[in-house]
Amino acid sequence: MSRIRGKDTRPEIIVRGMVHCMGYRFRLHKRELPGSPDVVLPRHRKVIFVHGCFWHMHRCKYGRVRPATNKEFWEKKRQGNVDRDRRNVKALRRMGWKVLVVWECWTRDIPKLERRVRDFLEG
Repeated sequence: MSRIRGKDTRPEIIVRGMVHCMGYRFRLHKRELPGSPDVVLPRHRKVIFVHGCFWHMHRCKYGRVRPATNKEFWEKKRQGNVDRDRRNVKALRRMGWKVLVVWECWTRDIPKLERRVRDFLEG
């Protein structure tokens, strides 16, 4: 567990590189915003969260995995992440920010992810 990072993960670096190649400039992990979003585009009032499928209980096959040991602890921990994510997204939207959540599994199909990110940033 000590090797699991909260910042600078492989999926996050993929998304940051993609946004940078599109010509956008951004900030990382602005602590003043709810949830400390992974990518913040202040000029456009848009933020991007990059979530790990397991930790944030995505509906894909990676997010549906259930730990075999200490089940109650992990279920509570993961559900807490989901609840916190919902609160943060809602608070950001109330503040006038547009929010995109990129899931770890999406980084396996780069062209599709690039279209999603471009649509979000240009739309």
